[in-house]
Order: sequence, then C-alpha cells, then structure tokens
Amino acid sequence: MKNYNKLKEYILTKQHRALRRRVEDDLPALYSAEGLSAEERMTRRFEYLCAHETPVVLPDERIAFLRTLCDIPHIYTEEEFAALKSEKRLHELGFHSNVTPDYEKLLRHGLLYFCDCTDGYGARSIDALISLCDRYVTEAKRVGNDEVATTLERVSRYGATSFLEALQLFRVIHFALWLEGNYHVTVGRFDKYMYPYFKSDLDSGKLTLDEAAMLVEEFFLSFNRDSDLYPGVQQGDNGQSLVLGGKDENGCEIFNELSRLCLEASGRLMVIDPKINLRVSKDTPLEVYMLGTELTKKGLGFPQYTNDDVAIPALIELGYEPADAANYGMAACWELIVPGVGMDTANIDALSFAKIVDRALHEDLLSCETMEDFNSAIRAQINKEIELICRGTDGLWFIPSPFLRICMDENADGSYKYNNFGIHGTGACTAADSLAAIEKYIFDERSLTKEELIAAVDSDFCGSPELLHKLRYETAKVGQNDDYADKYLCMLLSFFADSLEGRRNCLDGIYRAGTGSAMFYLRHVEDLGASPDGRRRGESLGANFSVSLFAKTGGPLSVISSLTKPELHRTINGGPVTLEFASGIWSAEDSIEKFSKFIKSYIAMGGHQIQLNSVDLETLKRAQEHPEDYERLVVRIWGWSAYFTALDKCYQDHVMQRQIYSM
Repeated sequence: MKNYNKLKEYILTKQHRALRRRVEDDLPALYSAEGLSAEERMTRRFEYLCAHETPVVLPDERIAFLRTLCDIPHIYTEEEFAALKSEKRLHELGFHSNVTPDYEKLLRHGLLYFCDCTDGYGARSIDALISLCDRYVTEAKRVGNDEVATTLERVSRYGATSFLEALQLFRVIHFALWLEGNYHVTVGRFDKYMYPYFKSDLDSGKLTLDEAAMLVEEFFLSFNRDSDLYPGVQQGDNGQSLVLGGKDENGCEIFNELSRLCLEASGRLMVIDPKINLRVSKDTPLEVYMLGTELTKKGLGFPQYTNDDVAIPALIELGYEPADAANYGMAACWELIVPGVGMDTANIDALSFAKIVDRALHEDLLSCETMEDFNSAIRAQINKEIELICRGTDGLWFIPSPFLRICMDENADGSYKYNNFGIHGTGACTAADSLAAIEKYIFDERSLTKEELIAAVDSDFCGSPELLHKLRYETAKVGQNDDYADKYLCMLLSFFADSLEGRRNCLDGIYRAGTGSAMFYLRHVEDLGASPDGRRRGESLGANFSVSLFAKTGGPLSVISSLTKPELHRTINGGPVTLEFASGIWSAEDSIEKFSKFIKSYIAMGGHQIQLNSVDLETLKRAQEHPEDYERLVVRIWGWSAYFTALDKCYQDHVMQRQIYSM
C-alpha cells in the first residue's frame, strides 16, 4: 500500500537531494578535442547524462524519475563559447526556452513512433531515453515497486493508455527536455490533452475521483523535485507553467473536473510549481473564478488569468491560424505561445518607456513649442529605439536540440510554423505619468519652465522639495481613472505597437509588443535618473503592467479602469496587471465571491491579463529578518511565484514596496 504522505514529506523536506552528485568528466574538453558539431555534442551529452543518471524509485511513489546529476556540463569550452557569442546572436543561454511540446502527440504514440520521422541524432536520443526508462524498470522491480515497473515497461515505447501512464510519460518527457539543456519548458493546456485519459479511467471504473485527485497531487509534487536545478533569474523562475480552462477551436469552454482537481491539488500542496494560468472569458462562470481565488487567498500568487476574448482575436489579427490562436498556452511567465508549433522567442528584448521619456526630455523638449510636438518626439524616440532593438535580433541562432525537435512539429526545412519575437514594454505608467506632468506644468499652466524641470530631474530633485511633492503626489497618475494621465498610457502603447507593425524578423516571423517587464523593472533603472513624475533616482518601476509604486489611486477598481483603456489587443505578447492585496481582506465572509467578481469585472472590461498577490507586510519584514522561520512563504514576483526567503533582497524589497490594496 502506497503511503503518499510519506512520499510528500520526503520531497518537501528535500531529503531526495542527498542522492545528487556532480558530473566528473570534462565533456566540453572531450568534445572540443574531437572537433564535434553542435548536433553531435548535444546528442553525446544527452546520451552521457542518460547513461550516468542513477535510477531512483521510491517505495511510495507511483510517478517516477528524479534527477541525480545536479549539473549539466556545457557542450562548449569557455573559449569556444566566447568565440561563438562573438560570431552569432545568442538569446540568453543559447539554448531553446519558453517552449511547449506537442504533449498530446507524444502521449498518444510514445517515443518509438518518432524514430522513423527523425534524424540520426533524434533516434539516438530516443534510444538513450528508453534505455534509462528500462533501467528504471529494473530498479523498480528491485525495490518492489511493481506499479512503477509495470507503468514504465511499455509507456515510453508505445504511449499511454491510462491516466497514470500519461502522467508518467509526461514526467519522462519533461525530465528529458531539461536534461538535454532546454529550459523554461512549459506544461501547456494540461486539462485539454490529459482529459481523455482521466475521463476514460473514471468512466471505466479504473479510477475513482479521489484516486485521480491523489494522482494529480503526486504529479504536481514531481515538479518540485528538481526545480531548484533549473536555470532562471531566481529560484522559482523555472517556466513550469500550466494552463487550465479556456475555449477550444469551436468556442466551447473546456474547464472540466480535471481542471478543478488541479486547482484543489495546488491548494493542498502549497508549493510554487506548477504555476497555474487560468484562461477565462466573459462566458466563464463565477464558480471558476472562485476556485482560482481560493489559491490567491492562500498566498500562492496564482492563478494568473488571461482573457480569451482579447487574446484569441489578437493572435488571429497577428496572423495566427484560428485553431492555433484558440489553442494558445503560456511561456514561462505570461507570453502567449502555441503548443507544438510555436518556437517564438517571446522575451527577446525590452523597451523602456521611462528611458524614452528621459531621452526626449533631454534631447527634444527645449525645441518643442507644444505638447503635440513633444508627443511626436516621443513617437520618434520609440521608433528609433525599436529599430535598434530589432536590428540587434538579426542573426539569432540557437544551439540545436535533437530531442526537442522530436517533441515539436517541425516543417520539412527544419523551421517552425511560428517564429515570432516578443518585446516587453517596461515603465509605461511611469512614462505616462511623466508626460501628464509635462503637459500640465510646462504647456498648460506654464508654471514651470523646461529648463527648471530638466534641472530638477538631473539633480534628483535635491533642493526642490515642493516640486517633488507636487509631481509625486499632486499630479494626475495612471490608476486614478483620470484621462489626463491615462490618455498617455494609451498613446505610448499605441506608438509601441505601431513601431513594430509590418516588421519581419530574421526567422521570417513578426514582432509582438507586450506590457510585461520581466526583471527589467529593476534593470532599466540602473542607468536612469529621476523622472518627471517624481520618481527618484534608483527607485524601481512597477512590475509588468502596474501603476507607479507611489501613485495615489482610487483603489483597485480605479486601477483596472485606467489599465483597461488602451487597445490591449495590440500589445498581446503578454504582461499582466499586477496587484497586491492585504491578506486581511479574507476575513470578510463574502471575500471569495467579492474578489472573484472583481476579477470577472476586469475581464468584462476588456483586460487582457491579471495576477494577484495576497501579502502581509509585517510577515514579509519578519521573513527578511528570520528567513529560517519562513522557508515556505510564497510571493508572486513578475510572472512566477517563489519562496520569499530564497529571493535576492532586491526582489524581496520590491514586493514590499508595491502598493497594497484592500477591497
């Protein structure tokens, strides 16, 4: 009899990490000495890692596979990789990331099916992975876990015939993609491709609903075994993003009993992986929002919500086929990608709106006679910056991934259906607030000269306390539902979308504008001075699509009223409204329903994405002082949730500096 609670305790207390060891061989030096091609190096490394993994089968588990090699050596020496980066445009680590495989096809067929439709490198990768599965079978039999042995004996070769087999095969594939060196490998529309196995087992009596729920919980637990080994800006930024609900290609809502079990399992486990994204629309019942709100109440920082009514038409407008647009999933954070056929680079660069305003302030303002002149200068600065960003993406090259190719639907020439590039847009509200201040005091009231404003900004408002207070707290801000500032938010996003329209990238894809920030809400202020909205030098921008950290607002409804005014379908690369709520709001008896109606209202207003944090500032302060007492405290960062005490202090501080709302 399996003891799931014992397994859960074993993983959550990290006892499994004692089984890890490091790779001893210098693979890059060996490959360099032989002068191997990139494909050969990737394949050999994958074969090596599969062969050197130690199969571990725990007596109480039903879904196996555990990383025992805690590092993945590079395929190039440091000198070779430096030379490669000087010759080619690499993105981040140089490997593929932010991808969702065609899990539906992989689960249905198993791995042997793909040997006849791949090259020699892919076939060798399949052989290496099946051999590792066979070694797991041997180990399962040795320790007396017959269920794992029976499941793995056929599923890797021939595909899944049951819910348990489908979950196990997913685990094998997901494990292998990370082992190959890919990262931010996402889960996709789990309740869509996994539902047939779930329903068949329930209908046949093979599983009860309670048994299925326990399987889902163990499956979710598997995401937390190796996630600390996955690359990211911070631990937690690992891309294990799972999508639930939404419409299918016929416009029907797919939220089902499996979707519900996923939300409930996440609430019971209280771990950061997998991160859950809910696809919703005006047709989504309030009950679904209430299920999601239960997780927000518990402090998980998810689900994140994406509006099908905005996203699907926007993707079609960008050239996605309707069936693909309806099947969109999420990249690591919030960027929209299509499983199986999308090899988009959804975060290739970022535009700093705050920097655009700063440049226009110093280069153009003195020559502008009217606000319209200055707005034209802003447009020109955006166009200039986008030209540089797009030119910087030319020649993009990825280290080939033979096993990943098997998992995607490749064209005959080796390309993919969608090869689009996404560009984030950071500090939009800071920029809009700055433009509102310039209009009011320079061109409307004429109470401030251009030279005085520039000098005050350049001095970080030292010696100008009254002006600082006026700009910071007495001037219209996005989040107040005041068109004086909001019109500039609309203008900036429109200029951004216009600047990318019609451009083709080096892979013959398009560019997509977005309102996300990723880590740039900190990085983009490193070389930026003060802003005309009263932001001081060194103060951060808001994360993603959120108001200034110090803006006086009329509350959360006022904020979403401001943030739903732009044409958000034109900035559909992703980037959620990000709001923090005081944990005390949950004391009211009707808090779940009230909060859910707030989210549903945002969707009805045409909002594209939203994510919500439930925080207690005093708890966060105590966690900084005594991290050992708060190891499982979860917060939302920019597009992912993390354990607060595992974050660098700059990310902790930003969460604590964000505005905290009540209902």
